[in-house]
Amino acid sequence: MSKTAFFHDERTFWHVPGGLHALFLPVGGWVQPMAGSGMAESPDSKRRILSLIQASGLADKLDMRGAPMASEEDIARIHPRSYLQEFKRLSDAGGGELGDTAPFGPGSYEIARLSTGLAVAAVDAVWRGEVDNAFALTRPPGHHCLADKAMGFCLFSNIGIAIESAKARHGIERIAVVDWDVHHGNGTQSIFYERKDVLTISLHQENCFPPGYSGAEDRGQGEGEGFNINIPLQPGGGHESYVYAFERIVLPALARFRPQLIIVASGLDANGVDPLARMQLHPESFRWMTRQVKAAAAQHAAGKLVVVHEGGYAEACVPFCGLAVVEELADHRTEVADPFSDFFGLQQPGARFMALQRQLIDEMAALHGL
Repeated sequence: MSKTAFFHDERTFWHVPGGLHALFLPVGGWVQPMAGSGMAESPDSKRRILSLIQASGLADKLDMRGAPMASEEDIARIHPRSYLQEFKRLSDAGGGELGDTAPFGPGSYEIARLSTGLAVAAVDAVWRGEVDNAFALTRPPGHHCLADKAMGFCLFSNIGIAIESAKARHGIERIAVVDWDVHHGNGTQSIFYERKDVLTISLHQENCFPPGYSGAEDRGQGEGEGFNINIPLQPGGGHESYVYAFERIVLPALARFRPQLIIVASGLDANGVDPLARMQLHPESFRWMTRQVKAAAAQHAAGKLVVVHEGGYAEACVPFCGLAVVEELADHRTEVADPFSDFFGLQQPGARFMALQRQLIDEMAALHGL
């Protein structure tokens, strides 16, 4: 059996994010319709991850799995029953909106439960020792979803529900979430903000989404003070910004917390051609970050690592980023030639920019005593 499980379900690609949009703007007035729904959060980039994994032969090295829908009991560990009922009602009626920039169409309630179920099953499989690590290709994503409000394409808190389900079933005491989606993991932060048993770390483009949010000084509250770490990075920061942030903050914070399980919120939208961000990463950046969290999991968490997909909207680049992540999890390199990393390696910021970015990261590290 492969040491790496890959969880997916064709039906998650059938989620329709509401009516006509242009990236994320509702069509109307001066905003013209685009092909299809026009929403940036389309199934194409996610389906192309799976397609490349299959076409490259990597799927033969993985334990390819599906999973049942997350139970309403598990979902209700995070979201109030009233939220589930209204989501179900609108979904059955053809779709609607339950928050901010998170429209959905018919059947999305069941599809969102499937997406969450993939994350729940991935955590269970790793914790039970069935596999060493796992990747869950979830859609719709989850890291923006608040307990009672959908947000930013996210309808359920996939990772939050998986954490609470695992805690209820397995009694796990310490779980760390490393979120490298280019947008702030505000939903995950809000759910665990007053908790000391879940360390939340978010690396994100400063002021990107939620709009205007930075968050460096938001460290948690009550028992959770010190267990929330935000690392807002400057637009255009590129590979070296993430390397320095990992070495200066992420890895020392994981070592101090000593998690029993690490979960990565793996948005791939920090790539250099993503339409919703400007961070200049490339596939090898995601391979490098996966290698770091995998080594941290080996050192602190008996190797227990789960990667849950979040955002990523550049259909040409996202598959190569996703392939790099899964290749690193599985310790297997395919013959796929990466067409992006060399190109974006030439687009990285200069020494003066990096000096400022390192200074800002050092200031953030000091906030956390690192």
